[in-house]
Amino acid sequence: MTVTLPPDYRPTEDEAFMNETMKEYFRQKLLRWRSELLRESDETLQHLQEGGMQEPDIADRASAEADRALELRTRDRERKLIAKIDSAMQRIEDDSYGYCEETGEPIGVRRLEARPIATLSIEAQERHERLERTHRED
Repeated sequence: MTVTLPPDYRPTEDEAFMNETMKEYFRQKLLRWRSELLRESDETLQHLQEGGMQEPDIADRASAEADRALELRTRDRERKLIAKIDSAMQRIEDDSYGYCEETGEPIGVRRLEARPIATLSIEAQERHERLERTHRED
């Protein structure tokens, strides 16, 4: 079943949660984000292939090396984000998208707008963060 989004559609708390239109909205949002990350990733790879260690000055070479290391870290973060986006897309397919994987409750439209790959409600996320802080302090 194909759903056509109205051009000005924005999900609201007033409509049925994860109705077909809302799911399509988030599916398209995730697809746009994914393609943007892939485009940036391609640019990073191109840049890394172009830049060799041609810098004659040792300080310039060190700076170029630091830039490349940063680009690679960014690329790794993007790769992990793409995996999370793919996972969110799968949840849209199996109708579990938008629901907290801990409580089963709706995550909420505003949270999904801000973080479309969210898997936990705000309450569950805060609980996790409190537990992490407690364990880190031990």
